[in-house]
Amino acid sequence: MSTIAVSREEMSVWSRYIHEICGVVLDDSKSYLLQTRLGVIVREAGAASLSELYFKAKADLTHALRRKIIDAITTNETSFFRDQAPFELLRHKLVPELIDRRRRPGSRSVTLRIWSAACSTGQEAYSTGVVLKELLGDLTAHDIRIVGTDISDQAVAKASYGYFSRLELDRGMAADKIERYFVKAGDKWKIKDEIRALASFRTMNLLQPFTFPIPFDIVFCRNVAIYFNEADKKKLFQGIARNLAKDGALIIGSTESISGLCPEYDPKRYLRSVYYQLKGPPAGAK
Repeated sequence: MSTIAVSREEMSVWSRYIHEICGVVLDDSKSYLLQTRLGVIVREAGAASLSELYFKAKADLTHALRRKIIDAITTNETSFFRDQAPFELLRHKLVPELIDRRRRPGSRSVTLRIWSAACSTGQEAYSTGVVLKELLGDLTAHDIRIVGTDISDQAVAKASYGYFSRLELDRGMAADKIERYFVKAGDKWKIKDEIRALASFRTMNLLQPFTFPIPFDIVFCRNVAIYFNEADKKKLFQGIARNLAKDGALIIGSTESISGLCPEYDPKRYLRSVYYQLKGPPAGAK
């Protein structure tokens, strides 16, 4: 299969277009991404070059080509309990403390809202559901919602489906948890309904204005802003701040930092994890 050529002019045009539709920044050193990831789409669209694909995508009023390009360019690297430390943070600190603050006197029920931004194919959201199940037991006794969003339609569809290969499960999910939280379905494994019912998924561009009706207690936004420029990073995390509960927590990637970029956040440390809270939340804030 021949490699598709990328001229400097095409690289410039495509860099602007990719940034426009999904925020990912591609410099000249990333021309191989266009070659490897868009080559198949060029052929499927019957285009003779990347330039022709660009004009076809811009002219496509259904946006089907644009969605294919986003699916191809965005990185959907994920796994169950990825990096472990954030889930230990959930299990041992964030969720128990939120439960203590959210639980009303005389009631065992709690309300929690969690957002998995850039959720990819759902492993992060479902790992969070497993943690909550192990902490709370009967999940039907509580008002818990996990919202997963991703810019890729393909990733969101797979997350919503809730079926995974054994290879995907073995990347982070212990064998005893597979037996406990999944059921065999042909050559796949399906997340059990009790965990699946906690989560809803939808397509969302994090660089477009967003608002949610209820602020989130915990927001995961890991390893997505690394593909953004500084202005877009600031825009993203300021948007999250507007949708974060006053005593909520933001969890980003282990190699990321927003100190100095977003002064509205205070970094906090727990064991091997760093998370962020809005500055100055009053004790017991909602």
